[in-house]
Amino acid sequence: MSIVIRRLEDADLGAVVAFSLAAWAPVFASLEGVLGPKVYGLLFPDWRSAQAKAVEATCRAAENEVWIAVVGDRPVGFVAFGFIDEDAAGEVHMVAVDPAHQGAGVGASLMRHAIAEIEAQGVELAVVATGGDPGHSPARALYEKLGFEPLHLVRYYREWGSP
Repeated sequence: MSIVIRRLEDADLGAVVAFSLAAWAPVFASLEGVLGPKVYGLLFPDWRSAQAKAVEATCRAAENEVWIAVVGDRPVGFVAFGFIDEDAAGEVHMVAVDPAHQGAGVGASLMRHAIAEIEAQGVELAVVATGGDPGHSPARALYEKLGFEPLHLVRYYREWGSP
């Protein structure tokens, strides 16, 4: 399988949103299992709509660089990144791969490309964040394979009426 990485074009956005939602469906199912249906429902009443808007906004943000992986003539993955803290670090904001192409090196190719673009700007630090739930374990494995060091953070949730 030949993977071509190129900049996102406006015509790609619909495909990027569609495969991103498919890629993240297991992640949101995992979050529901971890959080329970009540807290999950409060946090993500309509995750598909919210994520579609978030992907579109991230891809359209002028300050972000957005690259896609193409197999044949079809977009199958994307990575969006930008610079933070007065360009002290490059931060990967989003990365997703079409489920039909996961495990084939698409995500690694996109992340390597993002890292190379960040480094080419003279920035010596790259940052990426992800969840600690089981649904995010493939992302954590990829980032660690690429040399990212985890810093474990904890976020707590409490619904009203709980002890």
